[in-house]
Amino acid sequence: MPLPETIAVRFTEEDAGYVTVRPVVRQTFRLAELTDMVVSVTGKDAARLQQIFRAGTVVYNGYRYWWEGLSSDAAEMTALLSAFPDDDPARPFDSAAVTSVALEIGGGTQRSQIFITQKEASSKRLFRAKSLWQILLGSAQDSAPHYEKYSHAHHADMYRVHLPQEIRLTLWKKMLDAGPRSLRRKLNLPQPPSSLLFFAPRKNS
Repeated sequence: MPLPETIAVRFTEEDAGYVTVRPVVRQTFRLAELTDMVVSVTGKDAARLQQIFRAGTVVYNGYRYWWEGLSSDAAEMTALLSAFPDDDPARPFDSAAVTSVALEIGGGTQRSQIFITQKEASSKRLFRAKSLWQILLGSAQDSAPHYEKYSHAHHADMYRVHLPQEIRLTLWKKMLDAGPRSLRRKLNLPQPPSSLLFFAPRKNS
């Protein structure tokens, strides 16, 4: 039996480690919408997509979604995933295409990321020559970002700039000085960022 075009889905907040009573919301998803959500979690992995469809549950953006398990075959998974972009290491970095930047802190299991969008970082503070967004893009000009992967979670190609130890604190101070009041809490980090991740959506993806 082919996969249905629409799927009845229920979801509620995921409260890790605690048993709580949360309201359950019911919603009908199109097959493409459910696939997009699962791929955002698993990446473009046919075996994992098939497994999650069959299990009928996934955790996404702090919510647990579940549905009646769906049986599928490899050909159906391949057809569904064909609509999703692949990694493209040959794609050059284009600062004009960047819509968000992640400040990466720490490493290993202690790694965390703070996301900043172009919209919230583009306004200039009074008497400041540059906006926070201009400073972030300027760091990409100083050190050419290298392609990392296509992020299905962000629907964008991801490029990384590793920040040498000697410039991390200086750049962080510039960001704090240029950041608007609305971003001060985000920028109040426990330590300077070690890397910057630039996300550039594809026009036709």
